[in-house]
Amino acid sequence: MSNLEEQVTPQQPNQSKANEHVASTTAIATSDTSASMATSSAMESVAAAALRSVLNRVGLAAERANRRPDRVKVVAVSKTKPVSVLRQVYDAGHRCFGENYVQELIDKSPQLPEDIEWHFIGNLQSNKVKPLLNGVPSLGMVESVDDEKIANHLDRAVGNLGRKPLKVLVQVNTSGETSKFGVEPSGCVDLARHVHLNCPNLEFAGLMTIGMLDYTSTPENFKSLANCKNEVCNALGIDVEQCELSMGMSADFEQAIEMGSTIVRVGSTIFGAREYPKKPSN
Repeated sequence: MSNLEEQVTPQQPNQSKANEHVASTTAIATSDTSASMATSSAMESVAAAALRSVLNRVGLAAERANRRPDRVKVVAVSKTKPVSVLRQVYDAGHRCFGENYVQELIDKSPQLPEDIEWHFIGNLQSNKVKPLLNGVPSLGMVESVDDEKIANHLDRAVGNLGRKPLKVLVQVNTSGETSKFGVEPSGCVDLARHVHLNCPNLEFAGLMTIGMLDYTSTPENFKSLANCKNEVCNALGIDVEQCELSMGMSADFEQAIEMGSTIVRVGSTIFGAREYPKKPSN
């Protein structure tokens, strides 16, 4: 046997084991990737099916109230969900989505088609107005205007961008909870009037409310907002049919529709439970 053969021959078994290890690792990685893709695909399919179920329930609730189903808009609230799942809901035909956080909306918007009508439904701080408007050209509505300051900031920013007037809703705190944002019902007319008369780059489009989390006062909350709508329309000379009511979420949107809601914000019923990052343990 040559010296070369003596050097190579003892290494062949080790090389074979190495090749087996690489093949095994590759197989595991491929399996993990396939499982992850399958899980994502299944979640996306569930979201599309859930959307169809929600739209059917919306139609039935509208019929029970002798209303036209097409007068109720469903805002699919996709907070914490990946763009791939939103895309599946989009591909199922839906075009109206909502987000609670400015940065999340800014991140998601460029990754999805431009014909989406985005609604911002969370509390909006003054320093986030410009980034929101710059980052989301297809922003269709801000549902959470709760004081004159934020209305003025939005008005100036929209004017500076030279875009068409932005639709806004005045948020009303109908539950009286200190933890909730929104103007008191007694102040909704004044704030609506300010937007309507003093903010030429905004279009006052209606009112929004968030009821109590335990839903114990839901009927009272919805009735309160409906009363606010009548007061605002009378004060501003607006046709009640042109004044939107955004009320109702996953647990109570059918009741909201029966009580006059024209916009419902549905998140977990379509997308599943929220997925928040786990906090590191101390």
